[in-house]
Amino acid sequence: MGSFLMSKSRICFRHLCPLLGSAKILPYPKDTLLLVQRTAVTPVPALNKLSRTQFYCTKGRGIKRAQAFGRDAKQKDFTVKEWPVSHKSVFAAGTAKRASELLKKKSGIDIEEEASVTKRTKPIEIPDHPLTASEWRKLKESSTRRNGFELQMMTGLLTARADIDIAKSLLAYVATETGSLSYKLLVRYLTICVSGRHHSEVFDTYDIMKSCFPALDTGAYTLFIKGFSQTERWRETLAMLENVKKVLKPSARNYGDVIAGAMLHGDSETGWSFYRELLDKGLSPNQDTWRCLFESGITHRGHEEEVQSMLTHMRDNQIYPEESVANSIKAWFESLPGEKWKGRFTTVDSRGVCRSCHAKLESIQLTGEEYTQLKNAVMRDVIEGKDVFTKTTPEELETFKRFVRQRPAFDVVVDGLNVANTSGKGSQSETLLAVVTELEQKGLSILVLGRRHMLHPSKSWDRHHMTQIKQKAHCFFTDNISEDDPFLLYAALHSGNHCNFVSRDLMRDHKACLPDSATRRLFFKWQRGHQIVISQYTPGRRVRFQNRESYDTILQSDRTSWHVPYDEEGSDRCSYEVPQKWLCLTKAH
Repeated sequence: MGSFLMSKSRICFRHLCPLLGSAKILPYPKDTLLLVQRTAVTPVPALNKLSRTQFYCTKGRGIKRAQAFGRDAKQKDFTVKEWPVSHKSVFAAGTAKRASELLKKKSGIDIEEEASVTKRTKPIEIPDHPLTASEWRKLKESSTRRNGFELQMMTGLLTARADIDIAKSLLAYVATETGSLSYKLLVRYLTICVSGRHHSEVFDTYDIMKSCFPALDTGAYTLFIKGFSQTERWRETLAMLENVKKVLKPSARNYGDVIAGAMLHGDSETGWSFYRELLDKGLSPNQDTWRCLFESGITHRGHEEEVQSMLTHMRDNQIYPEESVANSIKAWFESLPGEKWKGRFTTVDSRGVCRSCHAKLESIQLTGEEYTQLKNAVMRDVIEGKDVFTKTTPEELETFKRFVRQRPAFDVVVDGLNVANTSGKGSQSETLLAVVTELEQKGLSILVLGRRHMLHPSKSWDRHHMTQIKQKAHCFFTDNISEDDPFLLYAALHSGNHCNFVSRDLMRDHKACLPDSATRRLFFKWQRGHQIVISQYTPGRRVRFQNRESYDTILQSDRTSWHVPYDEEGSDRCSYEVPQKWLCLTKAH
């Protein structure tokens, strides 16, 4: 049976007596009755496109035609000049938040003032004790938001974590005043009961709603599963989960609450059974479920292999536990009888060495097999994907491929327009020239990708600067309406695993084009190891680049140690950032 919209459903007041009877409010007559898209992109015109694409190779004109991708080319080691430790990688947890706050500060926006602006709407007044019907009526009449007052008030009571008796008095007022209670209002009341662990009220609400409505929606079942899982009636959540399955696939949260109920009440076999079912459904456990299972492993022995398999799952899916889960992992290892594990919270230095046990972590560089897999996937799904010709034309792309194949492997590919916009001072061409010069001084083979308008002299694009750039690097200029990223990815991956690229673009759209999560993780690993981001540039000074980590931020182990990256409590990490804190677990010999 599918989900029902119950917002206008009504219930009989006699069913509410258990629910409202314990509230500290004035009594109401018991015989009172209640009626129960993605925007379409115009393809680039192919007409005369080939003639508009311009490329230059003023550096090394006499080089022989390079062979295919597997050619042996002289490759230079490239270590970017690092800022002090405070200037972390663009992928370090919290970098995006700090950058956002810095931009707001520079633009004169006070963060606290901005937050206050979003709260100008006067919040609804929350009472601090149960009210009578007449008191609720007066409060509603004085409110500026009378429409939906009851729902807003119930939500406000939830947010304020108000006394449950206040919520009961609100239900009683609505029952007497309107002669009805809506399904939606009861669900909000149920949310208060579950979040406050008011088990008796959860049971009463369940009995009422089951007797009055032909079906409950998945939102209500989710709340009941969570509420019942914390009590001696946890086994009833198994039937509730089956009811959810009749409508749609249960969420990881649903499974997690059932697992927690089983583990809390000593039925580890049932808990692990539902954990396996959760994985079979292609779901990923949430942090509360991880913590519950590790903590259960301390008190219920016999599932050590399954507990360790969770760590493998975290590694394979690049999952980072929260600090509370990391504490549970530490406690589980240290509780293993006779194994003498010791856990410490630590960090890793720029060389990839653990500051606690001094072990060197796994390299960020892809293996040959991983690189080939990623290169083939990017070529197929990003460079030659179905959307690529909304960003360029077949002729332009083939011209670029031929351009790349005829030259030795590049050491670094520069996203010219992106880099040129790094500094707010000086001209764009001056910034680009400074970056190219810095790279050239390291003896690197450089490819600069740009657009045709950059060749027209202007205040932003100085002719003398562009001439120097063409002398220092290979250059390819696409049509103005073409996108640079597919060209950049093709050149970098075609040149080999040693090739880096300079850009501030995080490539999230292109990563999303990849066919599966495993390939997307490979792309992210390659990106973190090869993307060079300019930290700061001021005209007249040397270009400085952000630090790139040499190690992979992923859960890893050997025979005598585990290293687990985790999210520090209170951290604000974007999806493309990685944690900076580690749990180091070592086994005494």
